[in-house]
Amino acid sequence: MSENKILLNTGSLDELSQEIGKLTTTESRVEVNPDNVDSGLAKLVLTLVELIRKLVEKQALRRIDGGSLSEAEIERLGETLMKLEMKMEELKKHFNLTDRDLNINLGPLGDLM
Repeated sequence: MSENKILLNTGSLDELSQEIGKLTTTESRVEVNPDNVDSGLAKLVLTLVELIRKLVEKQALRRIDGGSLSEAEIERLGETLMKLEMKMEELKKHFNLTDRDLNINLGPLGDLM
């Protein structure tokens, strides 16, 4: 079975053609060579960490809204998330990456973040 899948599109042929065009662009591909292996690995790891950070942040907000956290837990969680965000900024600067660099395009599913 092929790993490349095209999702059913109920729009016009022009819209389908545009979606296929997005899939075939090389703009978001990772170019790996001995000169940029550190940067490529850093980009992948930081993208995953940022995704997990955002998921944890959303879950924390749900728990806060649901009233299942004490004031001390809310304070500790806020401080932890703030420190993680500051460390992410530091690492992005170190590897010369931006938020846009960490936002991988997943084709028809849209951007990761």
